[in-house]
Amino acid sequence: MLLAIYLPAVLLAICDGLLIPTLPVFAESFGVSIGWVGLVLAAEGIGTLFADVPAGHVVNGMRARPAMILGMGLITAAALASALAPSLAWLFGFRFLSGVGLSVWNVSRHVFLTSATSSVNRGRTMGVFGGLTRLGGFIGPASGGVLATYFGLRSPFVLYVLIGVGAMLLLALIKLPAGMAEPRRRPEDGPLERAARGKALGEARGRLLNAGGAQLLGQAVRAGRRVLVPLYATQVLGLDVGVAGVIVSVSNLADMSLFYPAGLIMDRLGRKFAIVPSFIIQAVGMALVPFSGGAVGLGAAAVLMGIGNGISAGTMMTLGADLAPRGAVAAFLGRWRLIGDAGYVAGPVVVGLVGQALGLGPSALAVAAIGGGTAAWFAFLVPETLKRKDGAGGVTPPR
Repeated sequence: MLLAIYLPAVLLAICDGLLIPTLPVFAESFGVSIGWVGLVLAAEGIGTLFADVPAGHVVNGMRARPAMILGMGLITAAALASALAPSLAWLFGFRFLSGVGLSVWNVSRHVFLTSATSSVNRGRTMGVFGGLTRLGGFIGPASGGVLATYFGLRSPFVLYVLIGVGAMLLLALIKLPAGMAEPRRRPEDGPLERAARGKALGEARGRLLNAGGAQLLGQAVRAGRRVLVPLYATQVLGLDVGVAGVIVSVSNLADMSLFYPAGLIMDRLGRKFAIVPSFIIQAVGMALVPFSGGAVGLGAAAVLMGIGNGISAGTMMTLGADLAPRGAVAAFLGRWRLIGDAGYVAGPVVVGLVGQALGLGPSALAVAAIGGGTAAWFAFLVPETLKRKDGAGGVTPPR
């Protein structure tokens, strides 16, 4: 399982990390304003939002592994085209295409892990998956920065392509472990099957809106943390970028060190035992940001947020898999990821709007309030989905 699924995911996370320090500078090299640079940085997220629901239907008509290869192929092709982009407009289009591929990849891997796990071991599987992808994101940025310094701004895209091709080969060639083979789909997808899928989605709509609403808030908190901590460090505390980077790195280290305990908590105690404390801790850490007087104080708050986020590694993937109805897993997860991705886009918007109107201190308090609301929503409105005994596929809906 490590080589078949986890390693390609880590490789893709490293690829994404390669572009974090270099893509803004590459976009700016076309001689445009910071507003256009921001649009390019948002292009992949826009493409993902655009494609999440269609990707669910595409994946529903395929077996999971070919769908993962398709997604990875689109992402790799977009990276190659980005390296050759002659203008900012082309770069925007290729980053949008990368978002479409990322959506197919995300939905298909989620479907595969859902079908390959049961309720009693899903938390550990998803937690390890989330933790290892965090590891990839920790490695990538430094590598991308060094590569761009010595070989030019287009070189990280070239490495991205090489790694992407290697990941596709792993997905295509490595034999799945015993018990991990994906179920065969029925060849036909006629009116009756489509009607059954529509009925299953309709019956799951209430669960999707309830848990999905809580997920939207939670993903906004997660994304807000990524934006607010470095901005507060540089713009409010006057720290240089290097110190801000160290703070973020230490926070990320705390984050990715807790993925396995997060999985154990989910599988032994329940999903909410990981989710609710996670957002309480993140809210407390965010609320401490305005009271941090320097690098040490902000670092302590950031580490606390990292710990909070770490114990929720894989929780949203696990919860979505638990809630997905039989017969419509891919379509449901496409919608589930759309809601989560919308929250991830909304977090930085909240930070920016409140920060512009009132300052970054009040912005941190606003995100903290959202975190507290997220914890309360999950605690009191979302049912526990851990099932001690689960049927094949592990997608029995909660009662």
